[in-house]
Parts: sequence; C-alpha cells; structure tokens
Amino acid sequence: MNTMEERTLGAQVAAAVKRERTRAGLSLSETARRAAIAKSTLSQLEAGEGNPSIETLWALSTALGVPFSHLVDPPQRVVQVVRAGEGARIAAGDASYTATLLSASPNNARRDLYLVQAEPNAPRRSAAHTRGTTEHVVLSTGRALVGPTDSPVELEVGDYMSYPGDADHIFDALEPGTTAVLITEHS
Repeated sequence: MNTMEERTLGAQVAAAVKRERTRAGLSLSETARRAAIAKSTLSQLEAGEGNPSIETLWALSTALGVPFSHLVDPPQRVVQVVRAGEGARIAAGDASYTATLLSASPNNARRDLYLVQAEPNAPRRSAAHTRGTTEHVVLSTGRALVGPTDSPVELEVGDYMSYPGDADHIFDALEPGTTAVLITEHS
C-alpha cells in the first residue's frame, strides 16, 4: 500500500475482517474455505499486509454473513450521547407533537428510537406504516392514550406497550408536558 489513505483503509479492513470473523466464531481456515481464498491471503489481510480486491472483500463479506460496507467502513462509536434538547426535532403538522430522532437504525438492526413530546387537545393520528412495523412506547412523563386508533390504551408514567404500527394509530397527550420514548421496529 502506498498512500496514507490506502494504509488507513487497509488497517480498517484488517480490523473489520478479524472482528467479524471472531463474532461469527470462525477460524482462519474455515473463513478462508468459505470465501474460497487462501488461508495465507486471509492471514495477511488480517495483519494489515494485504491489498484486497473488491472480489476478495465481497467473498469475505458473504462468508462472514455481513454487508460489504461492514468491512470497509470505520467502526461506529460504541458510546453515543444525545443531550436533552439536542437532536433533529420533527414537528407534526396537525398536532402539538414533536419527535426527536435519538438513534437511527444501524445496518444490523431494524429499529429507530425517538423521544416524543406532546401536549393535550391535539392528538397525533398516524396512518399505517409499512407492513410488519411494530411500535413500542414507554411513557416518561404525563399521561396519554396510545395505540391503535380504534382501541387506544391510557398509559401513565413508566407504562410500556407495543402495538402494530402497520395499522392506523394515535398518540393523544392527556396532560401538559407528556413525553415518551418511542421505538419503531421494522421487519
């Protein structure tokens, strides 16, 4: 490898391949066999000494059962903090309701995490999301009617519920300053 960029990419790939191989519980020999590459090639790659082709990386990503991007993207931070008042706030057009995206779904998951803030007298009515969506709500402050539009449930502080997000649903704050954590799970 010649340039600093190539050396950095080589180090990222080396760490990623070893990390994913370890997570999969595979030996060097088994990983090389599954990827149809020489064990020595894999060993050099994990030592940061190789210059892998796209084909080699695709073969490894397939053998390890991970997306190609997991082998070339730098690892994500392990710790993430979103302070109160930070984050992208999205307001509803028809309700006194905002949702702050706290965590978008990573590649290996199918969920988004939001902080919901709502006020009484303007319920948030949501149309059905994509098929297989489930919503999970933990009420943090206040009280609210939450769930399917035809059968919402009154939640109090600390209550949890899940319901089909692929059907029409509602979040209706019953007290000022109502907040909740909302997880949208996609299948």
